[in-house]
Amino acid sequence: MNPTAFTLAAARDALTRGEITARALADAFLERIAQTDSKLDSFILVTAALARERAQQADAERAQGIARGALQGIPLAVKDLFDLRDFPTTAASNILRQNIAAADSAVVANLDAHGAVLVGKNNLHEFAYGVTNENPHFGAARNPWQVDCITGGSSGGGAAAVAARLCLGVIGSDTGGSIRIPAALCGVTGLKPTYGRVSLRGAIPLSWSNDHAGPLAQTAEDCALILQAIAGYDPLDPASANVPTPDFSARLNEPLRGLRFVAPRDYFETDVDAEISQAARAAERVFEDLGATRVEKTLPDVTAMFETNRVTLRVEAAAYHRAWMETRPGDYGADVYARLKSSETIRADEYAHARRRQAELTRALDLFFDDIDFFITPTTRIPAPRIGSDAVALASHLTAFTAPFDVTGVPALSLPCGFTRDGLPIGLQIVGRAWHEARVLQVAHQYQRVTAWHSQMPAI
Repeated sequence: MNPTAFTLAAARDALTRGEITARALADAFLERIAQTDSKLDSFILVTAALARERAQQADAERAQGIARGALQGIPLAVKDLFDLRDFPTTAASNILRQNIAAADSAVVANLDAHGAVLVGKNNLHEFAYGVTNENPHFGAARNPWQVDCITGGSSGGGAAAVAARLCLGVIGSDTGGSIRIPAALCGVTGLKPTYGRVSLRGAIPLSWSNDHAGPLAQTAEDCALILQAIAGYDPLDPASANVPTPDFSARLNEPLRGLRFVAPRDYFETDVDAEISQAARAAERVFEDLGATRVEKTLPDVTAMFETNRVTLRVEAAAYHRAWMETRPGDYGADVYARLKSSETIRADEYAHARRRQAELTRALDLFFDDIDFFITPTTRIPAPRIGSDAVALASHLTAFTAPFDVTGVPALSLPCGFTRDGLPIGLQIVGRAWHEARVLQVAHQYQRVTAWHSQMPAI
């Protein structure tokens, strides 16, 4: 038995049956990290001593009959912009290298309450402001399928770690696609929940009106189990929504018969790699075979969604970084510094109009779901390019299909739906109505029940 080949759900079952201990599981993943991560740079920090301590605690509690849920004893990691008490939160930057967290972020506190075993903090694009995860301070995270290719960003270290089986799941953040892009490029499953579903307290922000936190794991089922632990209202986070938290796994096994979906064309066909288009069309047929009905319907103005995300993100990022931009400009990587400076051309009235447009587009997209259940798109226009490619040119290709759903705040998931002839993963995006993560996860799980793309492992 190779514990690092488990899915999260399989590991949970093995722990429950007593076939493996949490300590043995943690040791297996820590050993794999030690053997493998030098090729990937997916971790900034490995918390081996903490992981072994928490694993032993999980075993002791299980022996006493104390049950903390599906994550009890499960090795997970978090993107290094979520605070973990007494450890640095660097945001993969020079500026915050010595930033020791005084308290756990809400996400980490929730994972701890559910008995998860944190094995480390993942690499990211500096301050989460980029889509390649090429980092001048901590090294470029590398794609386990081809190590000379990017992971995507900004949660690229986490996606690489899950793909390479260095942990069973991670918490990432998504502001323009930063969970779904690396999920697509690394061949794992990543969910951006509804805006406000998961607390961002104790996380370094990028854009207050676009930031989301969510899971990356091997499967939709695994993502549902992680989301269950981290979702919920947090009165100390002004963006947190006071809405009920459902059982995200409850409808996973419900069939898709009777559901209606859209596979929009036009915008989502522009500049798309032919192999990605073919894989997305094949996925449409899988959903139809599963009993869902494809209908023709035109999305609200997706181009306006993309541009609105671009304006609001740039202005809010610059607002957060203003003091450091004035006092420590030389400590930024060149690409992130250029992005922050670019906001200076945006006028206050442009930002105000963008925020109003954000509200209008969010309402229009909500109404779009009145007679459909979900829609699907490719996650990205292109597969993973090589490290060192033109980052400016890559940004629009990688965020074009993801950023519209950050600014509108709806749940969106990327899962593997194929591979290119060169052996690089292809991602499919499933988008649902606000607060309907359970539906998105159901659709994804049913797709993964009859396909095997998600179960393939890179030879790293």
